Amino acid sequence: MPLETSPESPAPVRQIANAIASWIDRLGAVWVEGQVAQVSRRPGLNTVFLTLRDAVADLSVPVTCSRVLFDGLNPPLVEGASVVIHAKPSYYATRGTLSLYARDIRMVGLGELLARLERRRQLLAAEGLFAAELKRRPPFLPTKVGLVTAPRSAAERDVLENARRRWPAVRFEIAYAAMQGPRSATEVVEGLQRLDRDPEVDVIVIARGGGSVEDLLPFSDEHLLRAVHAARTPVVSAIGHEPDSPLLDLVADVRASTPTDAAKLVVPDVVEELRLVVTARDRMRAGLRSWLHREQTGLDALRSRPALADPRSLLDARDDEVTALRERARRCLSHQLDRAADDIGHHRARARALSPLQTLRRGYAVVQDADGHVLSSVAGVDADRAITVRLADGRLHAVTTGAIPDSTSDPEEPTDE
Repeated sequence: MPLETSPESPAPVRQIANAIASWIDRLGAVWVEGQVAQVSRRPGLNTVFLTLRDAVADLSVPVTCSRVLFDGLNPPLVEGASVVIHAKPSYYATRGTLSLYARDIRMVGLGELLARLERRRQLLAAEGLFAAELKRRPPFLPTKVGLVTAPRSAAERDVLENARRRWPAVRFEIAYAAMQGPRSATEVVEGLQRLDRDPEVDVIVIARGGGSVEDLLPFSDEHLLRAVHAARTPVVSAIGHEPDSPLLDLVADVRASTPTDAAKLVVPDVVEELRLVVTARDRMRAGLRSWLHREQTGLDALRSRPALADPRSLLDARDDEVTALRERARRCLSHQLDRAADDIGHHRARARALSPLQTLRRGYAVVQDADGHVLSSVAGVDADRAITVRLADGRLHAVTTGAIPDSTSDPEEPTDE
């Protein structure tokens, strides 16, 4: 019921605010379609704040939802997504603001399409189709390049012209297919498989110009993605322009931002390669010259040493040393022989001095009886006894006639006969 107010009996602000809140509360939950203009997640709060903008009019309304609902969306909700929200309108009388409390959020239009692509991407990623270790590097100079594209398209012209401008001798095997429409994915798969069976094709390029997300849907088709994953030949994806990112870019071995970039990736630039060859040759020459100069310098240093400049100088010095050592050895040996001869003479003289023969030569004699016993005393020697006298130069056989004791001699010392 409308409020009864007049200039004489106006309603206070709180009454009007409460009435507005009551009217809005009676509206109940509604389905609202719009575009997410802003997302705000404040730390420590279980509420996420959104701004929902009308797709046509310049009008927006704040939306709140629980963090559980927001985090459970797949794919995650981002700014710019078109959504349908089941929400309960609420009017906060204390602040005088209107907001919607979202109970359900659903993607619509392009948002729903992107959500399905995101779910497909997650499924294929879980199967390992996008693994980095499965990526193969195209050959440096392919024998033949396979190209899957639309007939007489700008993508075909960009790839062929840029590739032949970089390497004029490059050869192409082209498989034409529809790059848009319901049969696009099937025809691209057929062309890919035909080129993959060709043993001369070393790399395959799938090229298409830019387009909307709907136009590029065939290149996110699951059948096409699995065919690219199963191909034996490296595949280069050149779909759309730089911002475009169909799922084919993830499963292909190489992703090219544009068809022109694909031509640069599959064949080298002959001018650049010739420059690199010239640079490498110059570096090899410089390295060889440096090595020869270093070796020549070392050889000159070796030749300048005295041992190599005049080898006989060292031999002469060593010859002088050998001669000096030989003379020294001779002197030492001669000295030692002389000392040894002197020692032998001294020992011989000493031995001669102690020899009984020398005593005999001084006039002494050794008297023995017939039995060979030495007679050292006259006692017990009878007359007519046979004796032998040992002199220095021989023996005398004699017979005693008698014995005369010497009273003045020492009985401990033998007497001369």
